[in-house]
Amino acid sequence: QFQLDSVSVDSPEALLQAAKAQHDQGLRLFVVNAPAASLRELSAALPDSLLFNAGSPDDALRSSQCLGNVLHSLPGRAMLADALVQFMVLRKWQRALLIVGQTDDDRAYADALRRAIQRFGVKLVAEKDWSFDNDQRRSAQADMPLFTQTAEYDVVLVADERGDFGEYLPYQTWFPRPVAGTQGLTPTGWHKSVETFGAAQLQKRFEAQAGRWMNDRDFAAWMAVRSVASAVSKLRQADPRALQTLLLSDQLPLDGFKGRKLSYRPWNGELRQPIPLVQPRALVSTSPQDGFLHPFNEMDSLGYDRPEVTCRYP
Repeated sequence: QFQLDSVSVDSPEALLQAAKAQHDQGLRLFVVNAPAASLRELSAALPDSLLFNAGSPDDALRSSQCLGNVLHSLPGRAMLADALVQFMVLRKWQRALLIVGQTDDDRAYADALRRAIQRFGVKLVAEKDWSFDNDQRRSAQADMPLFTQTAEYDVVLVADERGDFGEYLPYQTWFPRPVAGTQGLTPTGWHKSVETFGAAQLQKRFEAQAGRWMNDRDFAAWMAVRSVASAVSKLRQADPRALQTLLLSDQLPLDGFKGRKLSYRPWNGELRQPIPLVQPRALVSTSPQDGFLHPFNEMDSLGYDRPEVTCRYP
């Protein structure tokens, strides 16, 4: 038997209290949609539990600050950036202009893009910080062409997770070039345009139940619950450590409606999965792209591979 007990709160302190209350009631398996700082607090406060990260794309949690009792069903920013830059290389978009927003999340997304650019041999012709605070709905036509004037580029990469300015970049750049990143052509864990490999049925079931389209956080939470159900069904027990050991092995491939069997990386607990590249209303491509090989698993060409992880996990 499976039972889902859900709690929604509006502060990190309330989240920690709610999780401790559930823990006192005997719960040991948690799916968490929260920022990285809250996830660290929960991991430390619930050491005998297994947590699934369905809300934070923070790369440090997957590379240098691993949490031994956390699995990541949401792809990190490095996975998303690698998926995007692989497609750029395939299309021969070799020169990029990078525009970075003002928030810490924007800077983290930009770091992931720089890492992918260096990893796959793309040239960064210029980088600009967005510092305007005016209303882009009124001045995009005037500001954007001048702001994006620099050495010639093949694509404009944008790091604007909050959506302060990125939506006004397409069709307003100095050179007539595509926009990609947090806006334009976007890498994501899940999107409403994903319909192949049975995904249309999953989309319809979710829409009927939730009254909206499924997004990447929804898919990550669903994938976490599916992971628990698959592992419990195989082991016939719900011990958190036993479940984690099984999920980190190669003995339990998971079906995620993405055309490949999914599994968790034993070196950082991140879910191996193909990454859709989408525009607002259509699927453009899926990474890893053809030709990007790996000694063991092509999906490990996305994100932090074993030699790149400096923290000890689990």
